[in-house]
Amino acid sequence: MAALRAVGKDEKPPVPVRPKTVTEAASEGTVRELLVAMRDRVATAVQDPNTAARDLAALTRRLREISRDIEAIDAKDAGEADSADVTDEAFDAAAI
Repeated sequence: MAALRAVGKDEKPPVPVRPKTVTEAASEGTVRELLVAMRDRVATAVQDPNTAARDLAALTRRLREISRDIEAIDAKDAGEADSADVTDEAFDAAAI
């Protein structure tokens, strides 16, 4: 998180980026952008009081799955998840 600071006289605030819709993200976005759009859409349905109770469990489960997928992408981008580079060593029966 960035520290708070005084702004310069001619400094303008950054323009907020509008998140892509599911359709926009599917056609022109990255996998992460698509997952974020899907997460937002599913979260809206979960929060909607008119969502049928029979659908709520599946939507909530899907919301958790999408969130985990986003976290995995973020971890990989941050270099925290290098498990794909792991190689097995030769088996040594004498070590048992």
